[in-house]
Parts: sequence; structure tokens; C-alpha cells
Amino acid sequence: MILSGPGARRVVGAVRRRIRKPAEPPMAHAADRLVPAPVFVLSSVRSGSTLLRVLLNSHPQIRAPHEMHLRTLAVGLTKPYTSKAMAQLDLDQRELEYLLWDRVLHRELVRSGKRIIVDKTPGNAGFWERLQEGWPDARYIFLLRHPASMVSSLINNRPDRDLDATVREVRMYVDAVEAARGGLDGLTVRYEELTERPEEVTREICAYLGVRWTPTMLDYSSRDHGPFVPFIGDWSDNIKSGKIQTARPLPDAANVPAALRDVTRAWGYPC
Repeated sequence: MILSGPGARRVVGAVRRRIRKPAEPPMAHAADRLVPAPVFVLSSVRSGSTLLRVLLNSHPQIRAPHEMHLRTLAVGLTKPYTSKAMAQLDLDQRELEYLLWDRVLHRELVRSGKRIIVDKTPGNAGFWERLQEGWPDARYIFLLRHPASMVSSLINNRPDRDLDATVREVRMYVDAVEAARGGLDGLTVRYEELTERPEEVTREICAYLGVRWTPTMLDYSSRDHGPFVPFIGDWSDNIKSGKIQTARPLPDAANVPAALRDVTRAWGYPC
């Protein structure tokens, strides 16, 4: 198990705060879902999730919009009698949030005319237990990348970043992804393999999602994926180029921060 020490306790504590339950938590109303089986990409920041998104969104049956940040959409029960009224409908704030998030997914899916929707928001990695509770039939794609490459990508994007703080941020994400991999069934995809063998990897994803592979997925420049702007996905020149860029070479072992070496080895990367 990768989670250990004070850093792990902080991650687990953060997850618990996000999914704090009421005294008598309701059962998720799966029958109430307009989208019973959404797909969630669970990944760290700077792991290639925007590239994966646009490849998936280029499929005629898959809608993969920009990061939706569903977990930040909250429902307010602003009066005491509001809670009483909702309780009579067997609804509390937790279930009302699920209904809101589900409605957003459904609206986007209907607008697209497709049949599968994918949300690739990196923050979902630390939120997976609520996703599982709200959508028992959801499917998951775990997107991995060499942790030190994620650090380098973050710093290249913002050279003023503090290295130690960036390493801690990446460690928080990878611990959350690894916890999700331990608690959920899903498909694991590596960013490096996606860029090196895009047809092979996207075929594997299509098989997992139950759709036929199409070569249009590899030509994402021919589709409209919305704007590439900060806070809802990658906005670098690489993604804007419309071409699958080869991943940078794996870092030398000597350049892997000590705080990331155990998870790097656990994910099967040389360290």
C-alpha cells in the first residue's frame, strides 16, 4: 500500500472531509439517475488528461467535455423548513447534489447527441468515494504518468513554482489515484503509452467502454472540443497543435524526487 506517514494522513483526512456523511446517510437513489453509468477519468494534474479527453471526444458516441468540476457545485437548503420539505420527499442535501450533478451530465449528453459521457476533472481523484456512492454503475479510467514528469510539467508551465510544494501537490494527487485504484474496478492507461501507441491504447479504451474503435479518434483536430483555457483543462501549445505529441523521455532515476520514488516504483516506472 502506497499511503503511509503524515502525508497519507493528510490525504485521507482531506478525502474524509470531502465525503463527510450525515448521521443517517441515505442510500444513493441509482434509479433516479438520468445518466446511470457515466465514465470518470481519475488522474493527477498534468497527466495528459486533456489529450485523452479530446481523443475520446472525437469518437461519434462519446462526449468528453472540458473539466466540469461537479464536486464544486453545491446545493443550499437555505431555510429550516426547506430541509423538512425535502425530507418528506426522501431527499437531503447529499442526494440533491447527486441529482444536480446528474442533471448537468445528462444535459451535456443530450446536447451532444451521443450516448456515453466522460468527466476528466483531476479533482475527482480525491472524490471517488462519492462518485461511487452516487453512481454505483459508473466506469473509471485511471490515467497514470511518471510522477516526476508531472512535476516537471507543472514547473515548466509556471517557472515561479516552488519545487517542494509542487512535489507535495503531485504526491497528493497520485496517492488519491492509487487509493481509487485500490477501491474501484476500472481500466488503467499510461500517458506515455497513449502517446507512443495511440491506436492500440484507444482501441483498448473503446473495448472497455463497449464501443467500436474509429480512426477519427486519432485526428482530434478535425473536431470542435471547445476552448483550451486555464482551470478547465490543458491550454498549452502542444494540445492546441491538434496533434498527438510524443511524451518526453522518462526522467533519470537521479532526478526523481525522494518523496515520489516509492510511488514511481509502485506504478511500474524505473526509479
